[in-house]
Amino acid sequence: MDLRILPGNIASMIAAGEVVQRPASVVKELMENSVDAGADQVTVVVMDSGRTLIQVIDNGSGMNPDDAVLCFERHATSKIATAEDLNEILTFGFRGEALASIAAVSEVTLKTRTEGEELGCQVEFAASEHLATRETATPKGTNISVRNLFYNVPARRKFLKSDNVEFRRVVEEFTRVALTRPSIGFTLTHNGRDIFVLKPAKSLKFRIMDLLGSTVARDIVDIHAETSVVRLTGFVGRPDAAKKTLGNQYFFINGRYFRSPYLHKAVMKAYEGLITDGVTPAYFLYLEVDPHSVDVNISPTKSEVKFEDDTFVFQVLFASIKETLGKNSFAGDIDFNNPEAKDMPVFGSHFGAYKPEEAPRIPIDPDYNPFAPPFDFGEPGEDPSNASFRGGGSFYSGMIDRRADYGKLFEEKTLPSTQVIVLGGKYILAPIRSGLMVVNIRRARERILYDRALAALTKNEHVTQMNMFPVRVQVGVENRTIFDDHMSLLTSLGFDISPFGNDTIVVNGVPEGYSGEAGKVQTMVADLLLILSDTSAFLPGMMESSMAEKFAMLGSVNEAAVSSPQDAQRLLDALLACDNSEITASGRKIMTILTLEQVEKLI
Repeated sequence: MDLRILPGNIASMIAAGEVVQRPASVVKELMENSVDAGADQVTVVVMDSGRTLIQVIDNGSGMNPDDAVLCFERHATSKIATAEDLNEILTFGFRGEALASIAAVSEVTLKTRTEGEELGCQVEFAASEHLATRETATPKGTNISVRNLFYNVPARRKFLKSDNVEFRRVVEEFTRVALTRPSIGFTLTHNGRDIFVLKPAKSLKFRIMDLLGSTVARDIVDIHAETSVVRLTGFVGRPDAAKKTLGNQYFFINGRYFRSPYLHKAVMKAYEGLITDGVTPAYFLYLEVDPHSVDVNISPTKSEVKFEDDTFVFQVLFASIKETLGKNSFAGDIDFNNPEAKDMPVFGSHFGAYKPEEAPRIPIDPDYNPFAPPFDFGEPGEDPSNASFRGGGSFYSGMIDRRADYGKLFEEKTLPSTQVIVLGGKYILAPIRSGLMVVNIRRARERILYDRALAALTKNEHVTQMNMFPVRVQVGVENRTIFDDHMSLLTSLGFDISPFGNDTIVVNGVPEGYSGEAGKVQTMVADLLLILSDTSAFLPGMMESSMAEKFAMLGSVNEAAVSSPQDAQRLLDALLACDNSEITASGRKIMTILTLEQVEKLI
């Protein structure tokens, strides 16, 4: 075996794989450089989700010509001079790997000028090779353009996701940086369209509102705690606003975004008893600690950190969030069926003096006979004014019954031959020749909607019921792209959804069997995001049945309640028309038959 030293350009391409994983990685690194350069205005321009162009323009300090070339060398940095400096890191960048990694896998043009210089310089790199340096007229600050990302690493470019997926990642990184510096103005443009135009915000909450919408900003409350080890500020979400989909969960340490499953557990533990299983609250938590007590250098992407005492930080987070939720009276509902419940209000002994107890009085007519003919219309041709009342009812009751006679014109011609009963809104009981049929309503709906969804996906058979009023739902820029990416699928299933702005959709119609009620549509949209974000359903040969099953389960929860025998009969008719009316697509039992013998044994 012959050992050799890799050429510099190949070594740089390999190293770039740790830092530059996708276009969003470039956006993150360049935005962070702009912030570190002291800019108060940063503009990000993206074409084709970053495949064609990523351009970041700032009005920061800029660089002189020598530094403009040197910054593309690996480990070129102005932040670190000695080993001790690693313990004092408060900036985004410090290792000097970002620009070198970007230049290794793309074509880069850098324009920059410092304060006081009349001309700036333009530096060009491609595949780690310095192509040219020249003087140029350019504003103060830095303007860096990254073109044709991964053009010399086709395997890496091939495995990029769809444009919408990659753009969601760009928005994600843009949002994280923008949330760390509300005093800086940020702009994001994609394919010539402004996505965000963020002016310097008066406060962090205004920045959250500008980035994520007024709905998110409305559903969060302030949190503040200070100890000798850590200072905590930010916001936590209202328990009743917790979502099924992950999103809007942010940790920051000394102004830098980081991920921490361990600290996420502290947050979720603080919400125990206040939220249901399967949902996650929003939170924006900013930690400030002594730089000596945290290591931000354990991940190539600097997205993870290591605390000197993470157990203490865990306890501070848990206790502070618990206290904040308590102060804002976010407690469980009062159990009115339990007089011993601690939240049950107790009336004083003198309450009766102010509100005397008395039985309600209901006016009745003891002579009213609902079966008596209410009105004698007289002989044919007689003046109706001469007609007389029959029966002992009053004039009012007679008029009520007269309206009932008119109502006969609209009664159904045929009534269900099988008398069905709805039990607790959950089950349908129907007598049959061999005994009693018991049907699980929710599972029956699931089976019906599964067959409809499968027919829509495989045979293009769907029915859309239009909402009485279109429902507008703010989903955020990232989630809007999910709907954009799957609009044809949603249309084929019977949804009528149109985009509105950069972060909102309008639900004009839903598939037959779904509810168009505004509140249920809001919940449905959150569930749709969960379904559409699950790419496992798109494996070849499994897509249709898997998606049909997911949408059937969504519709079975979303549909209006069965409240009358007529509703129950229609549901039974639709169920019995299915290819398989006994089990759901996931294999759960829909109905059972209680024979006469079994019923007799119960009594």
